[in-house]
Amino acid sequence: MCGIVGYIGHREAYPIVLKGLQRLEYRGYDSAGIALYDGKDLNLCKTKGKVADLKTLLEKEISTSGKLGIGHTRWATHGVPNDVNSHPHYSNSGDLVIIHNGIIENYDSLKKELIKRGYTFQSDTDTEVLVNLIEDVMTNENIKLGKAVQLALNQVIGAYAIAVFDKNKPNEIVVAKLGSPLAIGIGEGEFFIASDASPFIEFTDNAIYLEDHEMAIVRLDKDIKIRKIEDDSLVNPYIQKLQLNLEQIEKGGYPHFMLKEIYEQPLAIKDTYRGRLLADEGIIKMAGIEDNMKRFLNADRIIIVACGTSWHAGLVAEYIFEDLARIPVEVEYASEFRYRNPVITEKDIVISISQSGETADTLAAIKLAKSKGAFVFGVCNVVGSSIARETDAGAYTHAGPEIGVASTKAFTTQITVLTLIALRLARAKGTMSSSDYRRHLHELELIPEKVTEALKADKHIQAISELYKDSRNMLYLGRGYNFPVALEGALKLKEISYIHAEGYPAAEMKHGPIALIDENMPVIIIATKKGHYDKVVSNIQEIKARKGKIIGIVTEGDVNVRELADHVIEVPETLENLSPLLTTIPLQLLSYHIAVLLGKNVDQPRNLAKSVTVE
Repeated sequence: MCGIVGYIGHREAYPIVLKGLQRLEYRGYDSAGIALYDGKDLNLCKTKGKVADLKTLLEKEISTSGKLGIGHTRWATHGVPNDVNSHPHYSNSGDLVIIHNGIIENYDSLKKELIKRGYTFQSDTDTEVLVNLIEDVMTNENIKLGKAVQLALNQVIGAYAIAVFDKNKPNEIVVAKLGSPLAIGIGEGEFFIASDASPFIEFTDNAIYLEDHEMAIVRLDKDIKIRKIEDDSLVNPYIQKLQLNLEQIEKGGYPHFMLKEIYEQPLAIKDTYRGRLLADEGIIKMAGIEDNMKRFLNADRIIIVACGTSWHAGLVAEYIFEDLARIPVEVEYASEFRYRNPVITEKDIVISISQSGETADTLAAIKLAKSKGAFVFGVCNVVGSSIARETDAGAYTHAGPEIGVASTKAFTTQITVLTLIALRLARAKGTMSSSDYRRHLHELELIPEKVTEALKADKHIQAISELYKDSRNMLYLGRGYNFPVALEGALKLKEISYIHAEGYPAAEMKHGPIALIDENMPVIIIATKKGHYDKVVSNIQEIKARKGKIIGIVTEGDVNVRELADHVIEVPETLENLSPLLTTIPLQLLSYHIAVLLGKNVDQPRNLAKSVTVE
């Protein structure tokens, strides 16, 4: 949720921390703050609002000198977004300064105990409780900061990624992780701390990703020491080479990250199947599948767990797996899965899907599935993320960094990976003929080119957006493979424009939503030639009879829907089970343009965070 940045080294910390916060603002953006220490004076500035607001205030009010600094972008959990609740937070003595991502679930009982001991609190946050708990342990036990952090965290229930320093020891920062991501960048005589690698990518490509229940003491002129929080045992640090470059995390001339990422989809899809799909040879190569083929072929069922857009990708996969590979599939909200005592056996395969690889609900679902003996396969985008480490096997999507909060290329690349898996299993099980299998491979190889073609409707979609930007409600309809696309289209509109929208199976419209349709209700209906086309045309006629405004997503050259609809947006023809990769494109663009026309913050919609690392 929140974004953490820290620096200690030979450079001035302020520009590094500020730039890092700007890159992490997608993670949390209702308030921001920075603490800087020059060895003599500790300067702290924080405010409600964006990082730009912080920069303006900070450069007016405090000194920006110092070679140790920590910064934070907040997505509020405990306490409303305001200046006082913003991070960093001081301990009562003023010696300790902390930034924190996550939730301390037992903060209230800890706070009451600390109040009895004479501590006072300025904010409503669980974070201020944590920093004072650390100070209390440090004082009472007469121990150093690192040991105090370890002992304090053993009293804590919840999730956290923290960075804390003591102004009396300006050569070290202590960091710890449970449930929320934390990376340490290793430079020449300097260290960087961040929620992901983007804040320090231009300075170093060496990073350590802390595992859950680990803490590290980052000291100048010394090697990093990593210990287990629970038993104090030493951990051998694993230094990774980052697969990220600066160009990937900049806008590249686009007005918004979301638009850039929509237009990156042809390359992202190609990168996702590159090296895995050899269409001319009739081969799909995925190590995570090949190494565990027996488990997949003997599985009683596949359970897909995910949240949000990833859940919609899972719904598409349900159709694909059952249709092509004839394996029963259930798709579950990860946020509900762990709380309903699900029936899971060793014969089940659980596929977890997450863009960030850090989604707290999905991680909890993974742990539950593993405790029941299920084989867990992860699909995520971020190398080295928690889901990549927690699962038994998996596949990366290779979408590249997705900064816009509303997922776009994550959705299409997740579908691409899941389609590859389904096709490989179908071939292994013999549920597809050789000719049908090869036809699917060749058609999948053509999808990037067809997405590029679909993007050419951008100006036309912008014109349609002008007509419907003031609508209060919209209905999205689809059937079969394109029902989940309707759900995803409605979600995109809700997320970034704040217009109420619902996705529905087209055939279900007459069982309720048809009551909403009148001359003021725009209805977006996916009506491609493959897949129940005649039935969808009948649904369109039902809408037209009630004077609804119809926007049809149709196959190139369509005649029937064009005669009925108020507007049509064409996509290239493809196989039915690959159509979601194309039909989602105009829905992404429609949401984007409506939000821009309404003056909304497209990349950072209100109340949302990119990586939901708390339950």
